[in-house]
Amino acid sequence: MLLSPHFKRLTSILADYKGRLALALVGMVLTATTEPALAAMMKILLDKGFTGKVSFSLWLVPAVVVGIFLVRGLSTFLTTYMIAWVSTRMMNRLRQQMFDRLLDVPIGYYASNSIGQVINSMMFEVQQIVDMLKSVITATIRDTLTVAGLMGYLLWLNWRLTLVAFVLLPLIAVVVRITGKRLRKLTRTLLDISAEQTQVIEESTRAVQVIKVFGGQDYEKRRFEQRADKLRGFTMRMTSTFAATMPITQLMTACAVSVVIVIALLQADEGQATVGGFASFITALLMLVTPLKRLAEINGPLQRGLAAAENVFGLIDAAPERTGGKVLPRRAEGRLEFIDVGFVYPGQERAALTNVNLAIAPGQTVAFVGTSGGGKSTLVNLVPDFYSVSSGEIRLDGEPIRDIALTSLRAQIAMVSQNVVLFDDTVAANIAYGDTHPDRARIEAAVRAAHLDDVVANLPQGLETPIGNNGMRLSGGQRQRLAIARAIYKNAPILILDEATSALDTESERAVQAALDELMRGRTTLVIAHRLSTIERADLIVVLDHGRIAETGTHAELLQRNGIYAKLYHLQYSTPVQQG
Repeated sequence: MLLSPHFKRLTSILADYKGRLALALVGMVLTATTEPALAAMMKILLDKGFTGKVSFSLWLVPAVVVGIFLVRGLSTFLTTYMIAWVSTRMMNRLRQQMFDRLLDVPIGYYASNSIGQVINSMMFEVQQIVDMLKSVITATIRDTLTVAGLMGYLLWLNWRLTLVAFVLLPLIAVVVRITGKRLRKLTRTLLDISAEQTQVIEESTRAVQVIKVFGGQDYEKRRFEQRADKLRGFTMRMTSTFAATMPITQLMTACAVSVVIVIALLQADEGQATVGGFASFITALLMLVTPLKRLAEINGPLQRGLAAAENVFGLIDAAPERTGGKVLPRRAEGRLEFIDVGFVYPGQERAALTNVNLAIAPGQTVAFVGTSGGGKSTLVNLVPDFYSVSSGEIRLDGEPIRDIALTSLRAQIAMVSQNVVLFDDTVAANIAYGDTHPDRARIEAAVRAAHLDDVVANLPQGLETPIGNNGMRLSGGQRQRLAIARAIYKNAPILILDEATSALDTESERAVQAALDELMRGRTTLVIAHRLSTIERADLIVVLDHGRIAETGTHAELLQRNGIYAKLYHLQYSTPVQQG
């Protein structure tokens, strides 16, 4: 069990902190040494202190007692502090590795792993691992040393009586083995249910407006209650399995102690044992119970920790996005070519894109239209290589994008979508996001270009005003303009606009559209539009239908053909005939 690959991996990480662990080991050895010392002191006191004239200085008694407990206290503090130091460092290290990998995994990773599961692994399951290691280190080292010391003392004191105590060890091992398999299985299920509950909390807090408007409070309460009850049920099943080891251990101890007392009485009757020896033996035997019990109880946190380690290392080992590729030597011109591009989402059978062939010249504005599910967003998401093409290739300035380093490729692209993503930081930090050395003049220029200067002027701290979680302190139109300012600041040669003006009122839309017209000049711009009025001036309009290019042309050309685009356009802007 302890030799599982996950446990070996955890111990290899612990090896980096061997200096601190060595100090913790010193503390454990000192603590373990004080256990038989207390039992030995009991023998001396009874045999030499209560049999007539005391043969030693009375002041030695408090000196020895205080000395033993002083050493014990200091060594326990040393152990506790060092174990806490190592465990917190390890917890931060695992969480950092998980977070780093979280930023490196492909976007498709989130299709099969919910946000709730990820949060649960990073916070709860890493804590489970740390708790397991603390329990394992303490039990396997300090408690094992304590048991060994007390056993050695018992053998030296009375080997016959000690043979009875040795019966405890194999019996406890049997109990641990029986409960271990059940605990491991229950723990895996418990972690899955805990992740489900975290997901409910995450979804409910994120969708609070939808829940309130559509009256979903009772539904969400039931959903949470169901998972909470399920989690409680599995917790109780684990507790009953785990707790069963305690009374069994205590029962075995009681049997051993009772047999020891009978044998000791027989030995005393034959003059083979003294009162002090017997009291010291019973004291050491009873002191043996606590570390033995902790050794027996280690199975619970061990199984929980190993089960959690599977999920934690599963994320850490998740395949990252591709690495390598060439770095573009200069700013891209922005020429894009789609050559026989096909794409199938993982786990899907139907192709999202089929045989897409398209050439986009530098500085050209191309709009993608079509019915929902036609492949517009999929096609655009292939350009930053969020997903890799299933067949064919995409080229940037004649270079296949799969041969370009992702950081270099994405440095050429700015994106504004209808689902605005902002960070809980200042206005300036959101505009210059990703720039390690923000340029104040560029930030102010981006604010003016996005027609945000009036908004910033009314904020209490101007550009340094915090905007709250996802910009909740701003209106929908202000948030959209802030995202546009971020794209303006980046000044990339390729611009992707996904309904960039959808959240704006008419007045704001005019202002931002003017800014976008300025921004788009000289840049290759890919526009996804549902409102066809926003793309009438595009250089090229591409109509996608069921993952294929159905039509291409300008607005006027496509209307003249009277095909899919013309039908979509007239459907949006036709007016009902007035009856006289």
